[in-house]
Amino acid sequence: MPELNSIKDRVLKVLESVRPYLQSDGGDISLVDVTEDMTVKVRLKGACHGCPYSMQTLKAGVEQAILKEVPEIKRVISA
Repeated sequence: MPELNSIKDRVLKVLESVRPYLQSDGGDISLVDVTEDMTVKVRLKGACHGCPYSMQTLKAGVEQAILKEVPEIKRVISA
C-alpha cells in the first residue's frame, strides 16, 4: 500500500524529531507498525520503558507531535 509507506515515512520523521528529548532522559523510541486503521504502534525503550510517566510522554508528547504532522493518524499506542 503506497500511501501507507508514505505515512510510515512521515511518522518516522516525527519520531526522529522527538527522539533527542527521549534520549536526554536515557530513553528512546522505535516504530513498530502503522496499521491500516491508522494506528501507530511504538515501543518505548531504555529509561522510558516502564517509567511511571511513559504514558504521559506517549500521549502528550509523541502522539501530539505525530497527529500534528501526520493528521491521517488516529491514535498512537505502546506495543
